[in-house]
Amino acid sequence: MMIWRAIAVWLMLAVPAAAQQSQPQVMIIDSDRVYVETLYGRRIASDLAVQAAELQAENDRIVETLTEEERSLTIRRPEMTPEAFRAEAAAFDAKVQEVRRVRDAKNVELQVANAEARARFEERVQGIVANIMLERGAFLVLEQRNVVLSVRSANITDDAIVRIDAELGDGTR
Repeated sequence: MMIWRAIAVWLMLAVPAAAQQSQPQVMIIDSDRVYVETLYGRRIASDLAVQAAELQAENDRIVETLTEEERSLTIRRPEMTPEAFRAEAAAFDAKVQEVRRVRDAKNVELQVANAEARARFEERVQGIVANIMLERGAFLVLEQRNVVLSVRSANITDDAIVRIDAELGDGTR
């Protein structure tokens, strides 16, 4: 009986140790962390933040100008004929609608640029992740958010970040 207990304890200790020594055949990556923590991803985010700030500053200037025009129209209204006021108010409203249309289009352009930059990033990074996968003898890489439970050695995110920084830098090379 004592021998069976000893064998059972040995198996409980030996099996997990053996499982940890072999590399998992499925790797895991947190692509959001890769995007946020690599030099390349940070440069893209910085470039897009600058564009967004410029667009916001432009929007703020336009709002200020339109507010002044509206204030001027309101102040001048008592001195205007109803027809003249209606004409100016309609022209002002048309101007506001056009500005809104242009602003919305610019916001959409920025969102598209963001999506395209992320897609280019992922396309360039994919080969590096594939090389890590092949080097470790894995046959599949899963996204971290789709994994319920895994061993730490299956996660290649840190290694991918280091390799991407080494091979691509900030993405301008």
